[in-house]
Amino acid sequence: MTMAPVASTKDALTQARARMEKAVEDFRKELAAIRTGRASVNLLDQIRVEYYGTPTPLNQVATLSVPDASLIVIQPWDVAQIAAVDKAIRTSDLGLNPVSDGKILRVPIPPLTEERRKELARHLHKVLENHHVAVRNIRRDGKEQIEKLLKDKKVSEDDHRKALEEMQKLTDQFITRLDELSRAKDKEIMEIH
Repeated sequence: MTMAPVASTKDALTQARARMEKAVEDFRKELAAIRTGRASVNLLDQIRVEYYGTPTPLNQVATLSVPDASLIVIQPWDVAQIAAVDKAIRTSDLGLNPVSDGKILRVPIPPLTEERRKELARHLHKVLENHHVAVRNIRRDGKEQIEKLLKDKKVSEDDHRKALEEMQKLTDQFITRLDELSRAKDKEIMEIH
């Protein structure tokens, strides 16, 4: 996604901030889908069910609930979809095995093994690095806009320098937010329940 042309350094900074917020929000969504050994309906956010030929998010074809910390209960609105929901969960990379009684699916959340915890931590760090790169790319785009404003003589040297400093501060702020979210999730993954 390229940034729209800007008329001032303030516009460039505002645009960069909005894009960085989206990167952090996307990171939050990715974190919610990483299993921690504790049941959460967010764990199934990425699951798509083949619903009459259309891949549909699981939460749009069933009611999801968490009666306790180690179980997710899924009640499809259309009982005929139980097999499709079961298949979608089993074929996901979450390593979950639903149990069906014909009307509802119970998805036990097994405790994580040490090996699986380390694997999830590695995955978390890969996702974090991808989002770091996204934020740095947004910074680069913003800097290019600010440079163009200087080249087109729309801003002074001082305003140009201040804007670049602000862009760096903004980037540092968002990188720190990503790191804090990652540390919290990492701690959650490594915690033994």
